[in-house]
Amino acid sequence: MAGVLAGLPESVLQLAYLVAGVLFIQGLRDMTHPRTATRGNAISSGGMFLAVAITVLWFEILSPVVLAAGLLVGGAVGAYLAVTVETTEMPQLVGLFNGFGGGASAVVAGAELVDVLAAGGSLSVGLTSTAAIAGIIGSVTFWGSLVAAGKLHGLVGDSPLGDTAGHAIKVVFLTAAVVAGLFLVVRPDLGTQPPLASWVPSYWVVVAAASVLGVFLVVPIGGADMPVVIALLNSYSGLAAATTGFVLNNTVLIIAGTLVGASGLILTVIMCESMNRSLTNVLFGGLDSDDGDSEDMEDIYEGQITETSPEEVVMLLETASRVVVVPGYGMAVAQAQHAVAELVELLDENGVDVEFGIHPVAGRMPGHMNALLAEADVPYEKMRELEEVNPSFSRTDVVIVTGANDVVNPKANTDDSSPIAGMPVLNVSEAQSVVVNKRSLSPGFSGIPNPLFAKDNTSMLFGDAKASMQALVNEYKESIN
Repeated sequence: MAGVLAGLPESVLQLAYLVAGVLFIQGLRDMTHPRTATRGNAISSGGMFLAVAITVLWFEILSPVVLAAGLLVGGAVGAYLAVTVETTEMPQLVGLFNGFGGGASAVVAGAELVDVLAAGGSLSVGLTSTAAIAGIIGSVTFWGSLVAAGKLHGLVGDSPLGDTAGHAIKVVFLTAAVVAGLFLVVRPDLGTQPPLASWVPSYWVVVAAASVLGVFLVVPIGGADMPVVIALLNSYSGLAAATTGFVLNNTVLIIAGTLVGASGLILTVIMCESMNRSLTNVLFGGLDSDDGDSEDMEDIYEGQITETSPEEVVMLLETASRVVVVPGYGMAVAQAQHAVAELVELLDENGVDVEFGIHPVAGRMPGHMNALLAEADVPYEKMRELEEVNPSFSRTDVVIVTGANDVVNPKANTDDSSPIAGMPVLNVSEAQSVVVNKRSLSPGFSGIPNPLFAKDNTSMLFGDAKASMQALVNEYKESIN
């Protein structure tokens, strides 16, 4: 249906879409660096607002009242989530956003089939093939993202099925989705009148089969692999949107979806390289610990652990000229970022050269640690990536590891039979002194012991990350006053 701007030349619509696409590209470019990320987010949001506004005004898709109500409700929910969701729960929110994007693509593709048939048109091969692809990718993304968010929030456990049964189910439902999609493409008009009945069986089989596939793809994957899964699902949501753009012949949707799909895929590759694992291994393999891990843990730790206290750690900090803080998921769970930031600020004011060593897969989503530290007003200049900070550990006086485990495990460099062999890690053991803050000696997601804890230059500060870091802050304040 024609909207209020439909009387203008078609070139006006395409020009607006082009401007929106340029804004998307510039926004994505700015988001590659923390210093300009906020500006990039604003620019991208402006591009999306332009795209939505011009589409709403050009095409009278719904009645103005219904459309306004939808925009109002959606905007209110988005604003509420942005204000109320804790930064520590951002991975779950990102997972949900990915899912909503994929689900919307599947629904819109199906709605376009309904619209064409309801108007008395025929379903072309181009329309049905792109709709089938959008339905498969969108449905997998929606349900896979819901499972990922549920696992991150502790609501969804691991699959009760074995690997063989799980893989068999995936093959069955992938085959069902593809076959139903091919049926939709090859025989789109098969069925009885009314014409809407001709697409319902095949397209809904596509959506249903792909939905089950999405669940079983993500359920077996461990929570520690969620950074990779979230990046991949983000890529899926972009691909679903781009494919839906072809269904609707909408240029700006194709541009936006392609950008999201490509950037998500690149991020997925980076995450896999950071873990020294293939994407296939993440999705279908998982990390297997050695049979002798429990015995190894006793051999490594027994009589070798040096426990410390906040008072002793502060004594180390008083004589240190350079300190590196390595955050991990434990910091996020305890919401200790503000206490950590306060300690760093005190050290900085006392003339100590202090930085953060950030591992790419620390936390539960790409950039999780950076986002938490930024929330606590830590300057971006103090956040160093693995490649930047590793060469400096040998000249570092004190390293404080708070809530991290496998990303600082030297077994990755010394044990070729280890599940994390070859994984790039932060070489914190090269520092003069290492303080590891953990609740216990429990292993990380790999399930293997960490020899770092038993090294001569390592001291264990047991306890909750937030309470421990706040104790360090209080002790350090007393020592400098």
